[in-house]
Amino acid sequence: MKVVFVAFAVFFTSLNLRAQDAAAPADKEAAYTKAITARAEKIVATLKLADEKKIARVNALVTDEYKNLNDVYSTRDEELKAAKETLTDKEALNKKRQEIEDATAPKIQRVHDAFIKKLSAELTPDQITKIKDGLTYNILPITYKAFLEMIPSLKPAEKTQIMTWLVEAREHAMDAESSEKKHAWFGKYKGRINNYLSAQGYDLQKEREGWQARIAASQSNKSN
Repeated sequence: MKVVFVAFAVFFTSLNLRAQDAAAPADKEAAYTKAITARAEKIVATLKLADEKKIARVNALVTDEYKNLNDVYSTRDEELKAAKETLTDKEALNKKRQEIEDATAPKIQRVHDAFIKKLSAELTPDQITKIKDGLTYNILPITYKAFLEMIPSLKPAEKTQIMTWLVEAREHAMDAESSEKKHAWFGKYKGRINNYLSAQGYDLQKEREGWQARIAASQSNKSN
């Protein structure tokens, strides 16, 4: 009798584990959908739209953008994993990895272009810019403001060049697959901007020190 009981216990435990394994992907997908929906709603809320139906449509567009990008990157990751498991030659593996990355780039661009086209049917250019900033943690306006404060003597043409590069960085960053990679795109372009400003004759170390001194003086005045 004891043997029968143990057998039944093992059987039902096995069924339970299988059920959990089957439910795990669905639970993970539900959690992911909940997270990106909340993220999208937070971004869209900054637009302060009055039309509830439009809010719902734009929320759906932003949520879908997260999902569509994730689908492309997930497919890429699966292909990279398969390549690693099947190719033992390092040179062949590196070549395959590059082929996969090269094939992924136009897919991401198509997702990007389709998203902007759909947003354009719902929002003004300024509102679309706010969506882009929301997708990239507002790094562009924060960084641009920092450059202006660090170097108050920037010329109009220099300000234009800085903004041009930051906008370009944002276009790449909004498609990036993680926070780290979004920041990396801006880091790359900030390096380009720093090199440009140095070539324009600015001593960036001196400018940073002066900026920090002004910040410290301002904080000191507020506390007095």
